Amino acid sequence: GGGGYGGGGGRRNNNSSRGGAAHLATVLGSEDDKVNCPFYYKIGACRHGERCSRVHIKPAFSQTVLIPHMYVRPPPGADGLPVEDFDHFENFYEEILDELSKYGPIEELNVLENMGDHLIGNVYVKYKTEEGGEKCCTSLRGRYYGGQMLMPEFSLVTNFREARCRQFDEDQCARGGYCNFMHIRRISK
Repeated sequence: GGGGYGGGGGRRNNNSSRGGAAHLATVLGSEDDKVNCPFYYKIGACRHGERCSRVHIKPAFSQTVLIPHMYVRPPPGADGLPVEDFDHFENFYEEILDELSKYGPIEELNVLENMGDHLIGNVYVKYKTEEGGEKCCTSLRGRYYGGQMLMPEFSLVTNFREARCRQFDEDQCARGGYCNFMHIRRISK
């Protein structure tokens, strides 16, 4: 007789395509993940917001903090076209770097220049430790900057190479400011 349960002859099939933790680990946050939103997982924001059909995993702690819509571009010129904001941005970056450094050593500070509602002006600060992220979130929550209340939140994003638009980095993104991957603003210093 066949022995064992399920007619498998006592051998276990370790094929990861059948499920299990290894399979779930490779699927989490990918397009194959039918439960969790891959954009929220990779970028910390989703164009569908709360209306998204997939789950947005909101971490209870992280070394990365997202401060949505913190950077506000200057208003358009008299001709209705965007004005050059190089000096405005450099001053903003220096100011927030100084403030955010108070909460712990920073590994990365990224400001987005995407135009989509879910990404416009977003600031991501990745601290060396989760304690830095905690201090930042606690200290900034409810404070005002530029006339708007800051609503910092922990973010799953720790690998900005995966989140950034490579075409934008090469000045070739055909989607422009409405791309769903990060267009990280460059600084001169």
